[in-house]
Amino acid sequence: MKAKILVTGGTGYIGSHTVVELQNSDYEVVIVDNLSNSNAEVVDGIEKITGIRPAFQQVDCRDKEALAGVFNRYPGIKGIIHFAASKAVGESVQQPLLYYRNNIVSLLNLLEAMPEYQVEGLVFSSSCTVYGQPDRLPVDETAPILPATSPYGNTKQVDEEIIRDAIHAGAPYKSIILRYFNPIGAHPTAEIGELPNGVPQNLIPFLTQTAAGIRKELSVFGNDYHTPDGSCIRDYINVVDLAKAHVVAVERMLNNPSNARLEYFNLGTGRGLSVLELIHTFEETTGVKVPHKIVGRREGDIEQIWADPRYANEVLGWTAVETLEDTLQSAWKWQLKLGE
Repeated sequence: MKAKILVTGGTGYIGSHTVVELQNSDYEVVIVDNLSNSNAEVVDGIEKITGIRPAFQQVDCRDKEALAGVFNRYPGIKGIIHFAASKAVGESVQQPLLYYRNNIVSLLNLLEAMPEYQVEGLVFSSSCTVYGQPDRLPVDETAPILPATSPYGNTKQVDEEIIRDAIHAGAPYKSIILRYFNPIGAHPTAEIGELPNGVPQNLIPFLTQTAAGIRKELSVFGNDYHTPDGSCIRDYINVVDLAKAHVVAVERMLNNPSNARLEYFNLGTGRGLSVLELIHTFEETTGVKVPHKIVGRREGDIEQIWADPRYANEVLGWTAVETLEDTLQSAWKWQLKLGE
């Protein structure tokens, strides 16, 4: 058995897939999640896939005492992957204080606990939103950090600055910051996938729910952007590919003492795809129509962004390999299973 890893937000979408890949790579995993946007049954799905039931504690990372209880109950945690955060751009514009409290206080509590419990490293779940609307595309790690277009994006910028300042001040741990683009899809077993509570804030679960007849129609926010078809362009990455990058990052962080104490990597496919292209590809791949309409632009959205992933390919030795068609099929398979 390799090191013990704490995964915050581990019953969430990306977190659950990462727990699977960690356990498949022989890491011992402890999950904490407050279940604000997930449910505890996800742990059952993880166990079905891996044959191992991870430890799970329903804890809010804003609760410092409860977090200390986790570290005391599971001594010897060597690394943390920090997913626990509110993550919807549109919602953050409407509820900025919720986002600032949740996304910043939880990180502060973890960073303050790490030296006390001899935790050696933190992999931080960041986002391409820190680049704002980039001046050049594709985006590599040298691109400037531009003013955030939403409170969500700003919390990721502030969190990155907090980690940087703590390490600069001599904090006794390392950190790898992973800036990812737009994760989609589900585990090929359909045992876990994206399952937001309430009305989905992300594109794919709303799309698949619409295809399944749960939602009347999908809203496409704007068709007047300066893109070939007028809709926003994003870099859509398979969630299992993304999860595997976290395992590679943990291994690099814990097992290479000569590496820099703070590193940044963009995780994407290197391909930009518009919202309308994604809808059409889903329809062609699954044979299922997605009723959709064009509505006004959504505040906080940027026009277009996609990754230059070469640094992660070369230095981490990680590459996104899943096709868009297979990824969309996995999302649809997951939606059909939810309807059984």
